[in-house]
Amino acid sequence: MIAVASDHGGLELKQAICELLKKRTLDFCDMGTHDGSSVDYPDFGIKVATAVAAGECLSGILICGTGIGMSIAANKVNGIRAALVHDSFTAQMAKEHNNANVLVLGGRVLGVAEGCRLVEVWLDSQFEGGRHQGRLDKIQQIENDQK
Repeated sequence: MIAVASDHGGLELKQAICELLKKRTLDFCDMGTHDGSSVDYPDFGIKVATAVAAGECLSGILICGTGIGMSIAANKVNGIRAALVHDSFTAQMAKEHNNANVLVLGGRVLGVAEGCRLVEVWLDSQFEGGRHQGRLDKIQQIENDQK
């Protein structure tokens, strides 16, 4: 299950991503927003991040105007590795090297076609493990030390 959410600035791209996930027959949960009314991105970023961290969803996709706010909000949740990506290389590396469990996009930065393409790259990439796992373990230890 993939949790998907956006604020008003990412609504158009979120709707296109939901259509893409349907076409790929992937299970997903649209956690809002559902119209163009102004909303606060932290509310939606935390909703997705919490669902992923709790194991209710395997991964998440967040979209706001630039992606910056959603990244900041989602990464406040222990166990979340939210990666803001802008091109195919960063989308691929987010998964292969960082095992990003939340993909973040900027709806006002990317066109709909490009945003959907980046989702596909991220979905199709696999975590490489190895030396990268050791780095993620260090990040997890930092989170554990702050509890």
